Amino acid sequence: MTRKAARGLWAVLLTAAVVSTAAACSGGGKAPSTASQAASAAASVESKAPEVVASATAAAGEKLKGFKNAVNAKSDVKLGTPSTDHDGRVIAKVTVTNSADSAKSYAVQINFRDPNGNLLDTVVVTVDGVGPKASKDATARSNRKLSGDIKVDVGTALRH
Repeated sequence: MTRKAARGLWAVLLTAAVVSTAAACSGGGKAPSTASQAASAAASVESKAPEVVASATAAAGEKLKGFKNAVNAKSDVKLGTPSTDHDGRVIAKVTVTNSADSAKSYAVQINFRDPNGNLLDTVVVTVDGVGPKASKDATARSNRKLSGDIKVDVGTALRH
């Protein structure tokens, strides 16, 4: 995670800490312990963010390794506009159009990025049994809750 992304995450968490502190102040003077707990939680989340992205990237790489003798098929993939589901995770429609003359399977790595292009998460979606010259839809879902203006892009698309 870049410093800019870390600062953005820190700002969101700091805002939550301030709101928690304000709520605690109106409820009997427990502000120091609430603020301290919120700051500690914020620091913990910030320090783990690069690990979460690294873990997701490693998992995606492992899934892609399973596609032996595959060819680059990035041009066969189109992504829909990302949205947030009921659990706070970002989802995006993935449409694969098989350009081959026989049925194929696809592994598509979807990257979730902030407006500055910083990688926030990545997943691999497999789409099996796409008929020749046919299309099939799937859904990419982030591994964790993401907020803000999230963009999606195709990192890798393999066909076999």
